[in-house]
This record gives sequence, structure tokens and C-alpha cells, in this order.
Amino acid sequence: MRRKIYLTKTKSLIICLTIVTFLFTFSALLEAQGGYSPRVLEQLGDAMADVVDHVKPSIVNISTTRVIKAQRHPFFDDPFFRRFFGDELQRQQKRKVTNLGSGVIATSDGYILTNNHVIEGAEDILVKLANNKEYKGKVVGSDKRTDLAVIKIEERNLPTLRWGDSDKLRAGELVLAIGNPYGLNQTITMGIISALGRSGIGITDYEDFIQTDAAINPGNSGGALVNLKGELVGINTAIFSTTGGYQGIGFAIPSNMAKSIMESIISRGKVVRGWLGVNIQPLTPDLVKQFKLKDEKGVLLSDIVEGGPAEKAALKKGDVIVEYDGKKVENPFQLRNMVAATAPGKSVDIKIIRDGRPLTLKVIIGELPADFNIALGQQTQNTFRGITIQDLTEEFFKKEGITKKIKGVVVVNIADDSPAWGRLNEGDIIIEVNRQAISNSKEFNAIVSKIAPEKEVLFTIIREGSSLFTVIPSTSN
Repeated sequence: MRRKIYLTKTKSLIICLTIVTFLFTFSALLEAQGGYSPRVLEQLGDAMADVVDHVKPSIVNISTTRVIKAQRHPFFDDPFFRRFFGDELQRQQKRKVTNLGSGVIATSDGYILTNNHVIEGAEDILVKLANNKEYKGKVVGSDKRTDLAVIKIEERNLPTLRWGDSDKLRAGELVLAIGNPYGLNQTITMGIISALGRSGIGITDYEDFIQTDAAINPGNSGGALVNLKGELVGINTAIFSTTGGYQGIGFAIPSNMAKSIMESIISRGKVVRGWLGVNIQPLTPDLVKQFKLKDEKGVLLSDIVEGGPAEKAALKKGDVIVEYDGKKVENPFQLRNMVAATAPGKSVDIKIIRDGRPLTLKVIIGELPADFNIALGQQTQNTFRGITIQDLTEEFFKKEGITKKIKGVVVVNIADDSPAWGRLNEGDIIIEVNRQAISNSKEFNAIVSKIAPEKEVLFTIIREGSSLFTVIPSTSN
């Protein structure tokens, strides 16, 4: 698995030992009472093996190959070094890298669900089935915001899994994780549902993770999390780890979210999400007092997008959303997921607190604009080609632990063929362009749209807490 998030050691080993101890204690009690404890344990083992036999044929190994360019050292932009080394510094080394992951056969005619980070940037995709047959895979569509992707192989009558209802999961349920960790095909691990609705972790934009202690390791990404009925309840995605390997905390995307994303990609060629048109923030004790609320449950509207669904429904800055479409709202992540999962055009009742008084408004949910992130590479042919940026958000400040005094835009993606590749990194905060300070994407676009293709650009950025200058050459070089 490519993604790792760091945490302290877990107590998964203790949990496993507790389960084993319970089983043997239960066995001893039955034997003492004249029962047939070996048969009980055998029946449990047989049941688990039956589930595995049913599930394994639907899990595939995914191997990808892509070409990457070596990152440039900042010294390469220094005129002194360029004068002595000339064009040698302009050459970027390329090398092929391979990536291993897993996937789940979702339809009998060859659609396979996996993680976006498994196939992102891949030039070649090789899919290996449980029967060792190999097929060339083609990307149908992907969604970075949830880290999901759909690929297709040309085959019929493939084995599939039944979809489980992830909304009905409960903490403590036994689950199995199936995938290809470290390239070891068809590996099965067992654990429990440790928690549900995990968000604010910083793995993806839309988070509603299932947390499990079933062992997940690099290569498990995109594999299946199944319940004891053999139903797909999640797509294994990420781990907390201080070592890069299993430490008892893994995360899976709920099956209901995965199914919705997959169906949208297959039927419409893109992911369609609902849009409310607001900026939101969590409540704090001080805000609760100022806005005359009872507790911190709810979401504060910090701004309203002009012309958006919220403005048309008379929602106002300072309103606190406490209920959405009949469901309680407790935090921004929950509301964001609810809105995204709502079909555009649907009329939704939203309960708010305004000036200490409850009020219910009807809102017709819109469709999240495709250019919600400002993809400059689609509008410009100058130095900024292939750069994707977005405004700084409350979530970004919280995740990165940086001061809100910083003004600018954050780089969220850089195409391999962009002039900025190797000079800007994802996560860089651009605060100046050609010595002109910027505060948001509108100011950024206003400046860059006027820069001619033959002009190089001086950026001032913040990277890992330090302010740096970097130069991007003109596209005519």
C-alpha cells in the first residue's frame, strides 16, 4: 500500500490473543459440561473456509508500470550552476517503476473496482485472476477525492461478490481482508470492525472510513473487506503505521460509497456529486456561546457561494446546520459526505439555528462544478500548464498544522508534462507570483492569465514550513 499515516503502537496482538483465549476457554467449558467443543471449533473453521472459498475468485492482483521523472534539486535553478553546467541541468532522468495492488471484480463482464492510487499514472495495467489468467486492464475512470478507480478487462462470466450494506455494520463484527500484500496473491486476514465513520484523517477529501484490525499491508490496497456472509462491505485503502507495515489499524472505504462512485463512473463517465455552495467550519466552545447554541453538534456556515443552491434557499452566513435531510449533523466531514451523496436536483429539508432560533429551509441541491478545483492546465498554455490548485481551506490548515495568517493557494496536482514538474510539489503553498502577493484562486488566475508563454515565472512558495523561491522556465525553452 502506498499511503501511510503515522500513529503510536496498537494493541491488535492483545486483541487477537484475547479472541483465541476466549475460544479455548469456551471450548473447555463445553467439554466440562459434556459438550462437543472440538466440533464447535471445527464448525467455526469450516464456516470461515467456506466464506474464503466463495470470495477468493473475485479478488484480483493488479500490477502497474509507469515512467517517472527524477525530482530537480533547487540548486538547478541557480544562475551560477546553470552557467557552468548549461543544458545538462535541464535534462530530467526517467525511470520505470512498478506498483502492486489488489482489485475486486464488481461485474461479470469485467469491471473491476480498486484504489485510484493503485493505477494513478499507469501506462500499463496487468490484471491477474485467482486462476492465474492474465489480462490487460484499461482505466474506465477514477476519483481522487475518494481514492477509487474502475478498470476494465475483456472477459465474460467472471465471478463477483454480493454487495453488503455498509450502513448496517456495527463495531465488533468479524470481517476478512483479502488481497495481495507484498505480491502474495490471495492472502486472507481476519479481524473485527474497530470503528465506523472515521473522518478528518487526511487520506482523501471525502472520508467515512471503516476502521479494522484485520491485517492490511502494502499490496492490499483495492482489495476486499467482507463480512461473514461473504458480502463486500469495504475496499481496503490505507493504514496507520510507523513502520510502513501492519500495526493493527487499517481503513476501508464503505461499500455503499464505493458502489455509488463506481456506478457513476460506469454510467456517466464521471463522478456526480451534490453541491450546497457553502464554506463550513466546526463549532468550538467559544462559537457555541456566541451563536447561542446548546452544544458543539452542528456545522457553522462561514460563507455562502454567490448564486449557489444555499443562497437561492436563503441560507445565510452564520447559520448553523444541525440536520440535513432528516439526519443529525455533528461535524463538517459528515455534512460534506451527505451533500456529496445527494442526487443533484433533489429537494432537501435543512434544519438550522439562526440567532438562537430553529428554522427549516428547503434547498434544491445542485451539482458540484467540475472546475471546483481550478485546473489551470485546461485553460492556459504558458508556464502554468498542467498545474492544479485550490484555495486554502479550514481542513487544510487543520491537517497541516499551519497558521491561518498564510494567504495563497495550494498545489493539488502537477501533470508529468507540465513545465512546473520537479520544481513545484503537491502540497506547496504559492503565496507570490512574480513578486505579486496572492490571497486566493481568483487573484492567482488573474495574474497567470496575463503571462505570455515565452516568459519564465518566479514563484514564492511555502514548503514544509519554509519560504522558498523557485523559477519555472518558459514553455518555449
